[in-house]
Order: sequence, then C-alpha cells, then structure tokens
Amino acid sequence: MTAVLDSLAQGRQAIMPAMRAALDRLDPATRSISHYHLGWTDLDGNPASAGGKAVRPALALLSAEAAGAPPETGLPGAVAVELVHNFSLLHDDLMDGDTERRHRPTVWAVKGAASAILTGDAMLSLAQEVLLDVDGPGGVAAARLLTEATGELIRGQVLDVQFESRDDVSLDECLDMAAGKTGALLSASSAIGAVLAGAPQRTVDALAGFGADIGLAFQLVDDVLGIWGEPSVTGKSVYSDLRARKKSLPVTYTVTHGGALGRELSEWLARPETPGEESVRGVAEKIDQAGGRKWALDEAYRRMAAGRLKLEEADIPGRAREELLSLAQFIVTREA
Repeated sequence: MTAVLDSLAQGRQAIMPAMRAALDRLDPATRSISHYHLGWTDLDGNPASAGGKAVRPALALLSAEAAGAPPETGLPGAVAVELVHNFSLLHDDLMDGDTERRHRPTVWAVKGAASAILTGDAMLSLAQEVLLDVDGPGGVAAARLLTEATGELIRGQVLDVQFESRDDVSLDECLDMAAGKTGALLSASSAIGAVLAGAPQRTVDALAGFGADIGLAFQLVDDVLGIWGEPSVTGKSVYSDLRARKKSLPVTYTVTHGGALGRELSEWLARPETPGEESVRGVAEKIDQAGGRKWALDEAYRRMAAGRLKLEEADIPGRAREELLSLAQFIVTREA
C-alpha cells in the first residue's frame, strides 16, 4: 500500500508543472479559486498542501506506458482528466450542499455558488484546450474520448439527482448511474494515454474496460465510506450519506434485497423529517445486518477481478499491468 501511495505522490508531482501551466491560462480570479480548490493555497493565497489522491492522472500516465510509450506521452491526458474530475467536484459540492472537502471549506461555501459553477466550467473548458493543443491525431481522439466520458458523467449525475425524489430505484439503475457518474471518467483516464500514444483499438478497449470496472469498484467503496467511514480520515461526518438520504449502492441493495429490513429502510427514506443521530445509527446497523455493506465490498472485489481479466487478455506490458492492478487494489482497500 505504501508503494502505491508513493506512486500516486510521484504521479501528482509529475503533472504539477503541466497543471500549473494549464491553469495559468485562466483569469486571475478563477485561477486563484482553482488553486484553493486543488489544495495548493489557503483562502488567503498562501501555499498549502491539501490535494487529492490524483488516481486519474496516475491511470492516464500508466495507460501511455501500457501502450508501449513513455509515461509523459500521457501527460496532456493526465492534466485533462484531473481538470474534468475537479470540475465535477466543484459542482458536486454545491449540488449536495457539502461545506467541507478534504478537511477544508468547499469553494461554494466560502466564495459563493456562482464562483463554484464558473470555476468548474472554466476547468472543463480548459481540459479540452489542453488536449486539442497536442499535435497529431492523438489529441483530437483524446478530446473526443474525454467529451464522451464527460457526457456520461453528467448523465450519471442527472440520474443521481432524479433518484432523490424516487422510492422505486432498482439496483441495476443504481449501478448504471454509478457507471456514468464515476466509472466513465475512470474508464477514460485508463485509456487516454494509450489514445495519445496511438495504440491499437484492442489495447484502448482493454484499458477502457479495466477503468470502467475499477470505476464501479471505486463508487462501491465510496458508498461504504459514505456511511461507515472514519470522519477523521474521510473528511466527512459519520453516516453523512444516510443523513442526506442518498440512494447509494448499499442502501439500494438493502431496499431491493433486504426483505423486512429493506422495507423498513424504504419507509425511513420516505420520511420528511430530518433524521436524528440515533435514527441514523440504527439505520446504518440495519443496512449492515441486511448484508448491504458486505455486498458492496464483495461487489467491489468482483469488479476489480473483472478489470484484472481484461488486462490479462490484452497485450499489456508487465510493469504497467502490475502498476494498474496495484492501483485497483488501492481503490478497493482505501479508507478515504
């Protein structure tokens, strides 16, 4: 695990100069907010260190290596997927009403909703600029890949919002939503370096399929952490997703497969009043008793195994394959 975290840190450092160069294209106000959101500065603009794990850029660099190219071939893709990821986070925090991310106030909470929306929009646009600046056909192909992934990401977010007002969400619908909301960008991240390297379609498809599988694994683990995660590690309050009555994957599994406990959970989700601490704790225990937590974690491992099979069936160099699989293992065993 330490080796994986070191690898992620090295990847984060590798893309930092290119990320800074890309953000320098933005107007000063938007650039300043971007730096704060990314954890590079505090609210006063002083240097800080509170960034994310940078899983997606690491996948982009490894996917170039998986195609037999130097990792730096995937650098524009690494920057672009990180920009799109952060566009989605800026908007997510606003939509969900989250006032804290990575133990710091979210952008909308301190700068207002308009600033969060516009900064996210600027990052999304900038991601395409970075790719279209690449010489040759690889840049255009990568831009198309990322555009399609962003469309899927938005589709997943739309479904997520729609589910809030529905009491009949099926598990397949919930998995489809997660495949869009989370899986699409991880799929693109796992293939974009190979696209930039001009890899054969078989290689690109294998990497994209691997990323889609670990994307679902990522969301399954994320949903478990959203209920039972340690607040000091996740940066969120305990049972945060239950307080918001999110129809996450463990919740939806329990409602649809949990028998009497599932019916009780469905009734609880439909209540209009704000749930108290004791109520939320009791619901978390019922989801656990009904097997929702175990199913989500088991399913995450099944998805990881499916991704491993896709890499083994393709002609991926040994080192790149092992690094990709190590990242997948990190995703399903992480605590934040």
